[in-house]
Amino acid sequence: MKFLFTCAAAMLGTLYAQQPATAPTTPIEDSAIETASLADIYKSVVRIEVASQVPDYKTPWNAGRFSGGNGTGFLIGENQFLTNAHVVSNARRVLITMHGSSRKHPARVLHVAHDCDLALLELDDFSPFEKLPYLKIGSIPKLESEVRVIGYPMGGERISVTRGVVSRIDFRPYAHSRADSHLVVQIDAAINPGNSGGPVLQNGKVAGVAFQGLTQADNTGYMIPTPVIKRFLKDIEDGQYDHYVDLGVYDFALFNPAMRKVYGLQPEDPGVLIASVTTGSSSSSALKAGDILTALDDYPVDSSGNVTIAGERVNMNEIVERKFAGDSVKIDFVRDGEKMTADIKLKTFPPAGMYSVQYGKRPRYLIQGGLVFQPLNLNLYSAHKFKSPRVRRLYSEYVKEGIYKERKDILILTRILDDPINSSLSSFAGNAVKSINGVAITDIEQAHSLLNPDQAPEFFEIELDGIDRPLILPSKGLSEANERISTNYGVHKPNNLKN
Repeated sequence: MKFLFTCAAAMLGTLYAQQPATAPTTPIEDSAIETASLADIYKSVVRIEVASQVPDYKTPWNAGRFSGGNGTGFLIGENQFLTNAHVVSNARRVLITMHGSSRKHPARVLHVAHDCDLALLELDDFSPFEKLPYLKIGSIPKLESEVRVIGYPMGGERISVTRGVVSRIDFRPYAHSRADSHLVVQIDAAINPGNSGGPVLQNGKVAGVAFQGLTQADNTGYMIPTPVIKRFLKDIEDGQYDHYVDLGVYDFALFNPAMRKVYGLQPEDPGVLIASVTTGSSSSSALKAGDILTALDDYPVDSSGNVTIAGERVNMNEIVERKFAGDSVKIDFVRDGEKMTADIKLKTFPPAGMYSVQYGKRPRYLIQGGLVFQPLNLNLYSAHKFKSPRVRRLYSEYVKEGIYKERKDILILTRILDDPINSSLSSFAGNAVKSINGVAITDIEQAHSLLNPDQAPEFFEIELDGIDRPLILPSKGLSEANERISTNYGVHKPNNLKN
């Protein structure tokens, strides 16, 4: 199933240099929205105009392409405008315009959460907005109830209001990161480019944030519901965003009668099979493959891995979704026919970032003798579409097989910039670096040190995964070659080792 980013500003990136922020207040509880006029409420919904710069992972030494777009945001507290992360990704300039005004107000990103597609902005000068009401965060709307979507979709400059009915509450992928799934609410109203980041209102309160639409259906939109919004706002209260935690398990539905019999489950027994547990994850010390997970925090887990919360049947991960790093979750499970209980301390899992789109970061790279080396991630994989089976396996199994424990970076020789010093070496491009002069490569910083030693060896011998013969690069004439390559290809900086 493919999703469409619903804002013309949906790009690979976020604000390049975020400003430090004080801890924001929670949405104002004494908001006057219930008594405010409709005109005032509309003024609290703003148009966001973004100029952005998208990094180029094929030529990482270049600045990247410039683009622009617009989205929607809304006022939730003093100088606090909530919107989608994809509206302000890779932003170099952010301007906010009030409904009914032509004046553009410079803004900046305070916090951004790419894993749940939310961001908080503030203005350089908030005084023109001081008397406007704050939109109050409400609760999840009920199925078949009506909501209003407010925003600035394409097709005009003025504010737009549409109505829709809540048709589904589900746990689905978020298109922005391409790797995260959270609670979503589906409505039968189109979410068009420009609507992104706008409030979805019910009974005068925010029921969600419009963020994506379905490309394969008409009048089908999705909004980020209030539990996700409230978690984001709670997370940033200490001045920084700490990301989601995860159980770190892969589950398998237990519908098959024969499988249930093998695991000793009666037809009415709860439980889902743990197919595998990620090494180093929150669950790795308590669960193992073959266990039957029966409950999380005393919420029974059914055969498909769902739980019932407030009358709604949702994916069991929703229990963990509402927690933070350091929190605990109680698990009940069956192992070899014995009922067991454990408390798991939850934590984030940085290696999983391999599979998320990276925003607001300059590509890391290293160039020596025209050989361009880059750490593997989703951005790089998407840009180069590697054909090497070994590279594809390293990427797909990076977390599952625990490759991250030995190789923080999977360093790829992405291309070779032609020069006499590297003649006849082009066939080596597109492969992963295994070692340099016999030293196994763990990250790009180490590779830089090995390729730039105080005392250069006669040759640099580079071994690549799955390639029988090594790549040999002479050190003699290397400095002159680097200068030629920099001039010929416009390489103003030979490396960028940090994000």
